[in-house]
Amino acid sequence: MKSEDTPFVGGPLDGRVLPILLGPTGHPPKTYRVPVPDAAGGPPTVLVYRREQAAQSKRLGLHKGWKYVYDPEGDSGGGRIRWPWSKPAPTPATQPDGTPDSAPDRKPDATPDGKPDAADG
Repeated sequence: MKSEDTPFVGGPLDGRVLPILLGPTGHPPKTYRVPVPDAAGGPPTVLVYRREQAAQSKRLGLHKGWKYVYDPEGDSGGGRIRWPWSKPAPTPATQPDGTPDSAPDRKPDATPDGKPDAADG
């Protein structure tokens, strides 16, 4: 497998250059997760770095490699590839105050103001 020396910016790995394996397209992964073991023996902390363009050439604007920038908020994407035909990510139905929403229990009604539909007879 081919690898590329990639610099890390921000976070605990700031200033380090690590060899990163390239994928079949010749690019490193979009996110790089580094598990850091807990000293107390608990679950490891995962540091998340996002791939960004390192620099551009002056004339043509081509990129000159990649760098990883620390993402302090962590993984918000869920690790799933988002294709246009994918189902939306499941979200819990809650109201702004945090209580469960009772709207999913109602039967959907397409007629305005609950009037009977002409198809009901």
